[in-house]
Amino acid sequence: MNKSYTVLISLIVALGGFLLGFDSAVISGAVKGITAYFNMTDAMLGFSVGCVIFGAMAGNLLAGPMADKFGRKNVLIVVAALFAISASWSALATSYVEFIIARIIGGIGIGGAILIAPIYIAEIAPPKLRGSLVSFNQLNIVIGISVAYFSNYFLVNYGDESWRWMLGVEAIPAIVYFASLFTVPRSPRWLILKLNKVKLARKILQKIGGEEYAELTVAEIQRGLEKKEKKGKLSDLFKSKYATIMIIALGIAFFQQITGINAIFYYAPTIFEQAGGSTDSSFLQAIVVGLTNLVFTLVAIWLIDRLGRKPLLLLGTSFMTIALLMAALAFNNATYNFNGDALKRVGDPQIYKALQPMEGESFESQSRLFEAVNERLAEEQFLNFKRNEITNFININASLVLMAILLYVAAFAISLGPVMWTLISEIFPSKIKGIAISVVGFFNSLVSFSVTQVFPWELSNLGPTLTFALYALLSLLAFFFVSRYVIETKGKTLEEVEQSLIRT
Repeated sequence: MNKSYTVLISLIVALGGFLLGFDSAVISGAVKGITAYFNMTDAMLGFSVGCVIFGAMAGNLLAGPMADKFGRKNVLIVVAALFAISASWSALATSYVEFIIARIIGGIGIGGAILIAPIYIAEIAPPKLRGSLVSFNQLNIVIGISVAYFSNYFLVNYGDESWRWMLGVEAIPAIVYFASLFTVPRSPRWLILKLNKVKLARKILQKIGGEEYAELTVAEIQRGLEKKEKKGKLSDLFKSKYATIMIIALGIAFFQQITGINAIFYYAPTIFEQAGGSTDSSFLQAIVVGLTNLVFTLVAIWLIDRLGRKPLLLLGTSFMTIALLMAALAFNNATYNFNGDALKRVGDPQIYKALQPMEGESFESQSRLFEAVNERLAEEQFLNFKRNEITNFININASLVLMAILLYVAAFAISLGPVMWTLISEIFPSKIKGIAISVVGFFNSLVSFSVTQVFPWELSNLGPTLTFALYALLSLLAFFFVSRYVIETKGKTLEEVEQSLIRT
């Protein structure tokens, strides 16, 4: 068996996961720059960040049929091109509409990469290596997120429009991915199932595992083709016998996103600046968030077949709730002091002039602060104050905020993050698995889009205390949902899982 060749192919294809993670997180560093450049409202900012998920939903719907028709490799090549176009165009955009279009193009790439890269790897990998090789994709997503935070940190002071460099640098790995994909073979299973090119498929399989492996695999694929079960339809998902499965799948997909993980990843520097950090320290803290996500994803991969799915979900949602309550408590206990030094740090001269009479005043809550400030500022000035200037006056336990965010990310990374897709791949019968996972993935992206769209408005209007308290409540509900509905699948065959969930 040519293990090194198979690993190399898988690593090349898994670069799609790296780009997915990078594209998802890199926007966090550009938030402040694009808000100012395109003069965005909260709604516009939320859409500019979240529209990539909007594109991903389209990618989810298009990628499967396109991969079946044109092949996994060809679709991945298109995905790489979309990432390169999106990165370059978003970096060069001069209008809000241009920027949105560029972001949506990248989102389509994300939707394709998240579905097709693991499918290709699963089809090319021998059974003994399949689990570890498919996990390359998830691991690369997390690495991509971490690298994006590092990149943002080093580029944050790179000129007045550093956000352009942050977004544009993604074109480099995208072009490398595009070129590398031409060196990988087409999926042997797709070649047989769609084109009946048995000879070419056998040649690829021989290079992967030798002649005996190639003959056995070709025979297995052909037997599967002969006995191919009729594919499930969308209407099948609504049959009463699948009700328990759909409750678990849609529930886990809902709670994975509604508890705020993408809000944290997309707006990490913004959150740390709200806690009074400087721009540089906020970006540095975002790097720590990315590394924490990486480390605990590795922990989850190690624990998932040892501890089990349900225990990890219960453990993770418990600590997510605690972490989010810690963040809410930190912001709730913050005070706001209008001393001379704080006023001098105000960047807008008009806001400075309007607030100067407040020198010496202090506030015990954000709501009272906003009431007082709102009386002195015009609407646009007040929005600018809430977004940018409030950090000059806050006195908060910033260490507690950092600890809370790191605990939250760690808890998510060992539970809802990786466990959701593992669980969903196990609970659906083969007849409906394809259509069901597409529907659940689409729903998951829809919830994610909603969260990222609303988060800037929540920070500006509800304030961080209520925002984090709301996410804590949703994490607690996730704990009770897992406790009540999710079954343990560790050590069970897929047939045993199917028997325990399907209503007769």
